[in-house]
Amino acid sequence: MIDNREGYRRSRTLRWVVLLVFGVIVGRLVFIQLLDRRYVELAKANVLRHVVQFPARGEVFDRNGEYLVQSRECYDLMVISREIGRQGFDTAQLCAVLGLAREKVERKLADARMRPRAPQVVASYISKEDKLRFDECHFPGFFTVCRTVRQYPRKIGGNLLGYVSEANPDYLKRHPGYKAGDYVGMSGVESAYEPLLKGEKGVRIQEIDTHGAVKGSYMGGRYDSLPVSGRYLVSTIDARLQLLGEELMRGKVGAAVAIEPATGEILMMVSSPSYDPDELVGRERGNNYMRMLGNKRRPLYNRAVKAKYPPGSTFKLVQGLIGLQEGVLRPSDIHPCHLGYQVGRLKMACHAHASPLDLRFAVATSCNAYFCYVFRDILENRKYESLKEGFDVWRDYVESFGFGRKLGSDFLDEGSGYVPDRGFYDRRYRGSWNALTVLSLSIGQGELGCTPLQLANLACIVANRGYYYIPHIVKRIEGQDSLDRRFYERRYTKVEPQHFEPIVEGMWRGVNVGGTSTAACLDGWDVCGKTGTAQNPHGRDHSTFLSFAPKDDPQIAISVYVENGGFGATIALPIASLLEEFYLTDTIRRPELLQRVKNMQIYYPAYDK
Repeated sequence: MIDNREGYRRSRTLRWVVLLVFGVIVGRLVFIQLLDRRYVELAKANVLRHVVQFPARGEVFDRNGEYLVQSRECYDLMVISREIGRQGFDTAQLCAVLGLAREKVERKLADARMRPRAPQVVASYISKEDKLRFDECHFPGFFTVCRTVRQYPRKIGGNLLGYVSEANPDYLKRHPGYKAGDYVGMSGVESAYEPLLKGEKGVRIQEIDTHGAVKGSYMGGRYDSLPVSGRYLVSTIDARLQLLGEELMRGKVGAAVAIEPATGEILMMVSSPSYDPDELVGRERGNNYMRMLGNKRRPLYNRAVKAKYPPGSTFKLVQGLIGLQEGVLRPSDIHPCHLGYQVGRLKMACHAHASPLDLRFAVATSCNAYFCYVFRDILENRKYESLKEGFDVWRDYVESFGFGRKLGSDFLDEGSGYVPDRGFYDRRYRGSWNALTVLSLSIGQGELGCTPLQLANLACIVANRGYYYIPHIVKRIEGQDSLDRRFYERRYTKVEPQHFEPIVEGMWRGVNVGGTSTAACLDGWDVCGKTGTAQNPHGRDHSTFLSFAPKDDPQIAISVYVENGGFGATIALPIASLLEEFYLTDTIRRPELLQRVKNMQIYYPAYDK
């Protein structure tokens, strides 16, 4: 009796175990068949192909509506390795049809086999004509995806506009929203406005048969999405002025920047040497990029916003303005100049001119001695407890002019230049230094470093009598009523407007009465200018010139900087003058000067050895 009970319990337990196992199996089948979508998706993947639809990248116009950057149609050749099938394909025919190197195709196919279900790029920049020939053949597993690539009708502004390239692994790590094969702006305008220019991708779902041939759109295209084109930009650049600037700077190393003082809009930005932006588009892009990368003159480097140059005598304008605001200088104050400034064994040389002289004449003739006196008076001002406190005040003024910091332009790689602080000299001289120790700062030498953009901005500040707008390269964005508000706000220096008048008068005299800038004179336009010769320990001095015109209604402010160019009036001045003449009058009436400047080639020991 006991054994029967025990057998009954065991039998009942076994039945429950069997029912439980059966229930689990049934439940799993229900889940797989009705709830779990993974196998549905895998099944669809065997008959559907998701083809990314790349948007047209936004185009860029100049301020007058002329194309600077356009987009043209081209194609990527894609492959899904598992769809090639056992029968394979004729590699030689594929290469012949599309003009591809067989070694490259075979290498790409080897990579594609590592991810047999995922589409992989085999070749880019397939032309429309080659694509039509490809369509006439049937290569299982291969298909094309339409893209747009850049083209440059004017072939100008390489450094300014930047270039587009496939996102590299490092970029993909920093920008998780992008995927391998995406193209992104890598420099210049292309990089700064990438989120607006790139647009949004779409997708087309295709039905394919077992041989990989496309049967049509899935569900009549119900689940397709269209790409959204990137927004177009209207830049502040004047294409004709930019072209002339690049022609004048050819054969020189340096930069030229022109700004509209009333708005901060950049009219022209030349970095020399530059490059034809079309060279960084197409299948030769990589080879051209490596060639430019190995060029000692660094054509890929945008000197206009990155280079750090000593401002030279153009910085005397800042010294004079600080002296006037601090009350240690009056426009009528007279100082002597006996071919320079000398205290003991220390001498700051100067060129020959009349002496003594007042502030206006000192600006016009670019007197070194005069601004040595002014600089010492600023630092040694008795209202400060120490010279170092006076130096801190001087540095605050300089920074208010936009030096030693980024201006906040729409160039992501803008440089800040350099203005030394008290701590720098304390470390260098172990705390023991005075005004004579740093006297080279008085004439824009020593440790000072400025970008050409900052120097052009200084011209705007003087033209506006004390304020500036942040320089920017975009005038209007499609679909937006305005730009970032920071571009519309006036930025004031610490110098009051009335103190600018004697400086402006001195710049006007320098061009129109008999100073160092007389070659910049344009009849009827009241040009104001200031030459600069920056000492260069590695060779011939640098040539620089800063100007704006007209005097009382400034329409253009410009700075030109030419490495190893010699005196400011030698090469930087004529370049700036020709550009101002062309912008203001729409013509050039000095063809001999134009041709001479174009033909001028400068030897650069640092680059040409």
